Amino acid sequence: MIDLRRLTTEEKALKINLTEDIYGCFAEIGAGQEVAANFFKAGGSSGTIAHTQSAYDMKVSDSMYGEAKRYVAEDRLMTMLKTEYNTLKTRLPEKFKESRFFAFCNTVEALNYHKTNQGQGWVGLRFQLTKESEPNDVILHIKMHDISHKAQQQAIGILGVNLMHASYFHYDDLDEFLAKLVHRLPRDRMEIDMLRVSGPDFENVDNRILALNLVKKGMTDATMFDLAGFVLQPATALYKKDILMMRGRFRPVTKVHIDMIEKGKKQFIEENDVDADKVRVIFELTLKDLTADGKILDKDFVDRAELLGTLGYTVMISNYLKHYKMVDYLAGIAKGRLIGVIVGIYNLHTIFDEKYYDTLRGGLLEAFGRGFGHNMKMLVYPANNVETGGVYALEDFDIDDNLKGLLQYMKDNNKLEAFKEFDPKLLHIMSDDVLSKIKVKARNWEDDVPSEVVNAIKYYELFGYKKEVTVN
Repeated sequence: MIDLRRLTTEEKALKINLTEDIYGCFAEIGAGQEVAANFFKAGGSSGTIAHTQSAYDMKVSDSMYGEAKRYVAEDRLMTMLKTEYNTLKTRLPEKFKESRFFAFCNTVEALNYHKTNQGQGWVGLRFQLTKESEPNDVILHIKMHDISHKAQQQAIGILGVNLMHASYFHYDDLDEFLAKLVHRLPRDRMEIDMLRVSGPDFENVDNRILALNLVKKGMTDATMFDLAGFVLQPATALYKKDILMMRGRFRPVTKVHIDMIEKGKKQFIEENDVDADKVRVIFELTLKDLTADGKILDKDFVDRAELLGTLGYTVMISNYLKHYKMVDYLAGIAKGRLIGVIVGIYNLHTIFDEKYYDTLRGGLLEAFGRGFGHNMKMLVYPANNVETGGVYALEDFDIDDNLKGLLQYMKDNNKLEAFKEFDPKLLHIMSDDVLSKIKVKARNWEDDVPSEVVNAIKYYELFGYKKEVTVN
C-alpha cells in the first residue's frame, strides 16, 4: 500500500487515471502546458482524458472562448471552465451518465525571456463528486516565484495534479485539502493569494474561513473578500485604485470606527488626483488582531466579518503586522495611485517608536522609506486625553527631539495629516469596553455601536450576547 501522505506527483496522477469513473478534459492557455502532460506520463490516461486544449495564440483562444480584454484573468478562466465542461457534457451524453466529469483549466503568464514580469495566473477545476450531479468549482489565483520559465511551468504541473487529487480525495477536510494543494510547492516557489470553492459538495464551506487559512498557513500574506463574503484577489480588485484602509480589531465595530472611516473618506477624496470613483475602502484585520490565547478562533473572525459586511465594507486579512509592510504591499498593486491609512493618535506613538523597527538593519529610516516613500498619506484620528480629559490630537503629539525633524518632514510633504472633522462625543468609545458590556449584559452597549451592528449582534448572538428567554 502506498502511503497517501507521501504520494509523488506521478503517483497522484496515476491514482486519478486508475479511478474508473473520473473522466474529463484539460484546457491550458499561455504557460500552463504541464498539467495534462503529467497525467499522460503517469500512464492509464486513456480512460480519464477525453481531450486536451492548448490555446497559446490569442486568436485561437478568441475562436474558442470569445474575445477578451485580458487573457490572464478570472473572467477568462470562468468562461473556459463553462465552455469545456458544457461541451464535454453535450458531446458525450451517455458517458455523462456513467462517469464523474471534470474540466481542468488554467490561464497563466510565466516569467518572460527578459525576466521583467511576475509569473502569475488563474487555475480552476469544475468537477462532479457523484454521477449526474451538479458540478463543484475550485478557483484559485497563483503567483510564481521561481526564477526560470522552466521551473515555473514545472510548478504549475505539480499544482494542477495536487488540485485534482485534493478535490477528489480530500474535499471533506479543509486542513488536509490545503496541505495537499501545496504539497511539494513551498511558499518561495508558489503563492496562492485567492481560493474559492462552490457547488453542492461545498455548501457548508465558508470561503472567508478559506481566505483566513491561506494567511494563517503562510500560503500568502494577504487576501480579501467583499460584503457578501465573496473572496477577491487583491491585485485584481485594487489594481490602479485609490485605496483607503483602516486597520484594527473591530471587536465589535463601534460608532467611532464609522466616524473614522466616513470622515476619513471625505477628507481623502479631497486630495489632489484622487478619483472618487476609483476609491476602495478596506477594513483590515491582521493575524495578530485575530489571535486570542495564542489561537485564532474561526467563529470570532466570522463574527467580525459579518458585522463589517453588514455595514457594506470589504475586509482584508493580512500577516503584515507593521504599517510600512502593508503600505509597501499595497503600493505594488495601486501602481502610483494614492494609499490612505487611517490611524488613531495613540498608534502614531508606536509608528514613531525606534524600538518597533529593531529587526530592520536600517531601523526606523528604512521602514519609513519603504512605507512613506510611496504615494501614501496617513490620516490621524484624535482620542480622549487620558491625563487631562480633553482632546488629544496630532497638534499635541510630542516625541523625542531627534525625531521632531522627521515628524515635521512628514507634515510638510503631505504624508501625515490630522482629521479635519470628527465627532468629539464619540472619542470615549472603546471596543474592549463595549465587548465587556455585552458580556455582562449591560444595556448601554447599544449606545456605542451602529444600529445595524446592534441588530446583527442580537440576531446572530455574537460576542457572547445571549437572547433573553421568556417563560410563559
